[in-house]
Amino acid sequence: MSIRSLPRRTVGEWEVTSTREYENPFVDVEVIGRFISPSGREWRVPGFYDGDGVWKVRFNPGEEGRWAYRLESYPEDPELRAEGTFEVLPREARGFLRSVPGQAWGFIYESGEPVFILGDTVYNLFGMAHCGADVEAFLERRASQGFNLLRVRVPVSPFHPPKGYSEWQTRRTWPWEGSEQAPVFDRFNLEYFATVDRVVRKVEELGLGLEVIMEAWGFEFPFNSRHIFVAEWEELWMRYLVARYDAYSCVYFWTPMNEYEFYPNGDWHYKPTADRWAIRIARWLRANAPHGHIVSLHNGPWDPPFAHRFRSDPKAIDTIMFQFWGTTGRDDAWLAAGIEDRIAYSLGGWYGTAVFAEYGYERNPALPLNIPGHEFCDPEHTRRGAWRGAFCGLGVIHGFENSWGPFMVLEEDQPGLEYLLHLRRFFTEVVPFHRLLPDASLVVSDISEQGGKPLALSSPERDVLAVYLPRGGEFKLSVNPPADPCWYDPRTGEVLAAEASPSGGWVAPQSGPADRPHDWVWFSTSGR
Repeated sequence: MSIRSLPRRTVGEWEVTSTREYENPFVDVEVIGRFISPSGREWRVPGFYDGDGVWKVRFNPGEEGRWAYRLESYPEDPELRAEGTFEVLPREARGFLRSVPGQAWGFIYESGEPVFILGDTVYNLFGMAHCGADVEAFLERRASQGFNLLRVRVPVSPFHPPKGYSEWQTRRTWPWEGSEQAPVFDRFNLEYFATVDRVVRKVEELGLGLEVIMEAWGFEFPFNSRHIFVAEWEELWMRYLVARYDAYSCVYFWTPMNEYEFYPNGDWHYKPTADRWAIRIARWLRANAPHGHIVSLHNGPWDPPFAHRFRSDPKAIDTIMFQFWGTTGRDDAWLAAGIEDRIAYSLGGWYGTAVFAEYGYERNPALPLNIPGHEFCDPEHTRRGAWRGAFCGLGVIHGFENSWGPFMVLEEDQPGLEYLLHLRRFFTEVVPFHRLLPDASLVVSDISEQGGKPLALSSPERDVLAVYLPRGGEFKLSVNPPADPCWYDPRTGEVLAAEASPSGGWVAPQSGPADRPHDWVWFSTSGR
């Protein structure tokens, strides 16, 4: 199949077919595409076997003009050779997401547009689609709400300890051939990958992004059994994922493993060996994933700090998908306290970028309590956790029991989701998030209650100021506000005029019960 023209930053697909009988076409022959841009740069793009004697190569060109390409195979198969030219046509596009430490909040599109990350965790999106769920409607709703990132896993497990069985699994989602009992790691389940293709194309169409988690949790088979899932099978697996999906703009992040410290044996604790594995896999991705997507890591343990963990190769990892839930007990989950302190410690000195990627899964009381840690993660935890993360200058990804793991309630949103939309509105419509940085020196406060310390952001010129009061109270500024100070209600998105108290401070509007006072955001901008 030849392509004569292709709009810039669009996925092109070239395929070749062989009548030769290969004992195992997934490993017996390798197809490579070589693409040469008008400026002379060459991309080496891996191809993948897609059944019925067909190999495909997917490539997404970013330069306008006439390109040349050549497909070749190793060992040589004349039927798997092709060459030609195609024209890349002008097209306005955001392009790929890029990691830019020190700019915006760490992320911009190739177009230069700064990106405020707001995400949802839907680990089993592909598996749910494969089992008949209407994931297209779910994706359309998230896109219309303003979300721009979904955390997803390619391999799907039917079980999450202690008792999170996925009853929605009406068919097998094992991505290899064979089974968990008799795995065949050098062949892939093409029926399952056809579903993944369909979902990825829908995500691309909607302009959403994916954090593609390549190896799921390390406590799951086969990732907890490295004597079975050996390095050769791991490389074959990752190469296949890269070949099929690296060309898509919606792949924002390649994440090798969810909570990577599970490597190599599925035990959840910090292990220096896991750091070495992460560096090795990140290097491999950089060398073999041709489109240059961001390489990220998702942590379980948060100690030691990441700058220490990866000091031997500071440029291997682009982004930390940082996990910390804050307080989650019966009496303090509503506060989500401690998040900002843990972020400051764990990301202190970190030379890359970061996203506040996991801080709990909002509990749906109508569902069985399969994961005890979720019990007190209520909408208050959702809201305050998000604002704490954002006031650390990080994009935010949350999760909801409706769409998490064992449950598949994709047609309903939980109450806390509305709070995330108010957060997004504040940082993208009320204040320019990309100009703001944490500024502890901006505020003076005597608030000493647990989780009550004000958090502050300011622009370098201090013409935009913002202060978050997790449990209300009073604070004073160390500078004069630039203009027209206001209060923003994180629960409703309402904006109220703010007036200084007689002492010259700022007192949050009184609301909420005494034991759970409401949170408020104070802000002032010279451009309002």
